[in-house]
Amino acid sequence: MSIGSYLDSVFARDPAARSRAEILLCYPGVHALIFYRMSHWLWRSGLKLPGRFLSTIGRFITGIEIHPGATIGKRFFIDHGIGVVIGETATIGDDVTMYHDVTLGGTSFSKGIRHPQVGNHVIIGAGAQLLGPIRIGDYAHIGSNAVVVKDVEANTTVVGIPARAVVEKVAAATHPFEAYGTPKDEEADPVVALLEKLRNDIANLQMRVNELEAENADLVGSAKKWEAQ
Repeated sequence: MSIGSYLDSVFARDPAARSRAEILLCYPGVHALIFYRMSHWLWRSGLKLPGRFLSTIGRFITGIEIHPGATIGKRFFIDHGIGVVIGETATIGDDVTMYHDVTLGGTSFSKGIRHPQVGNHVIIGAGAQLLGPIRIGDYAHIGSNAVVVKDVEANTTVVGIPARAVVEKVAAATHPFEAYGTPKDEEADPVVALLEKLRNDIANLQMRVNELEAENADLVGSAKKWEAQ
């Protein structure tokens, strides 16, 4: 993949970008990825300490921490970037977009895979925390500030703490690009949708009770007199 095609992919995902030169010179997410590619090459070549040291320099300059042992695919873009942490055994697929303050963290001290395994075309919103060796399917959207501790199916949007799936899945071919991975309609949060359904059910039940009381006024009057005694 050429640097030009990578910069074009960033350009397509950020309406604030004005030119390739601006992206290359001014985007910390791009700088962090350059440091990662170099430190990852050192890491895989057996030069663990130099790779780790170079990644530390990248973190100091960009505010983004990517462990050189992580595996990252093509056209990965970190927008804004500050506060991002990507752990050693994390895997990120192609065409993934990630925003600031995201953590791909481990929850275990055991050897082996400890960090999230992220598929292709995933969007991870600002402040999202993905913890443990969970799997995030292709085209999944992780809403801002979501805390994800379980696998997320492909083509699914999750929001909240802990993260819950939005009711409907969207086919990959028609999946829209959602900035920050967060749906904008009010019904996207499944908890809010459930509370709204309960509110409507209670209102309907109250309306039915009022109708029954009106139809049986004599019985209702007798019952109220009995309750008053």
